[in-house]
Amino acid sequence: MATLEITNLHAEVAVEDGEQILRGVDLEVNSGEIHALMGPNGSGKSTMAKIIAGHPAYEVTDGEILLHLEDDEFGEEFEIPDDKRTWDLLELEPNERAALGIFLGFQYPAEIEGVTMTNFLRQALNAKLEEREELFEDEEADAEEEEEAGYDTSPMEGPADDGEIGVAEFQQLLSEKMELLDIDQKFAQRYLNAGFSGGEKKQNEVLQAAILEPSIAVLDEIDSGLDIDRLQDVSNGINALRDEQGTGILQITHYQRILDYVEPDHVHIMLDGEVVKSGGPELAVALEDKGYDWIREEVYGTA
Repeated sequence: MATLEITNLHAEVAVEDGEQILRGVDLEVNSGEIHALMGPNGSGKSTMAKIIAGHPAYEVTDGEILLHLEDDEFGEEFEIPDDKRTWDLLELEPNERAALGIFLGFQYPAEIEGVTMTNFLRQALNAKLEEREELFEDEEADAEEEEEAGYDTSPMEGPADDGEIGVAEFQQLLSEKMELLDIDQKFAQRYLNAGFSGGEKKQNEVLQAAILEPSIAVLDEIDSGLDIDRLQDVSNGINALRDEQGTGILQITHYQRILDYVEPDHVHIMLDGEVVKSGGPELAVALEDKGYDWIREEVYGTA
């Protein structure tokens, strides 16, 4: 099990006299839980998602983001030592956060011609596994091993290893994940998001999460622009991440409709850079019916 703990998070745009966006966010997400984060435009939802992942466009001015890991979070064969079970994400680079189990599903995924889905996903998985090994390795012991081992081949020839997960093993893994998410196998041979519909791009984000098996997945408005069929497909994928992999989901959304298919354990309302109210699924239903004015009146005494 893993826990993402956000405490008193303040942040601003990382430029001189940058606008303050987050004003004391408190939030906790455990693996195996689904949290919906809702709020009007400009309330800070997407900013918080990017800060969790390590986006350089924002500067954290106060607060902390901690990731707590249990000893078997990465499987029985990878035991996490006691002194490395809590990490301050604000001290880590984005790739290091990803290696520890943080995933951000983008609202507007990029298109990359010439790179197939299969190659991209295998490289991403191997990069994550390699980075994780480096984060947990014994630096002194590793330095001694490198000194003793020397080079098996000339450094000019490049790395002899093809990554921890080879092509054949990855193809099997990819096939299993695509079957789990009910995605056509031909999908994997297309270029990354190139020519994809909006719904296909969002399905691809869920497929990436299935391959990388994060502890906590932050999904930024993954339901935006989806028709009802794609919404159901994406929702089924999100449920599979939680039910089959135990991933904790922080789902940012404006609308109740996806929550009809992905029932949250907790719903949080963000206004003006703060989480001002939390509750169960009924809170999202009330928002759909009454909007945000009643929340503002309850919190600030005025709509």
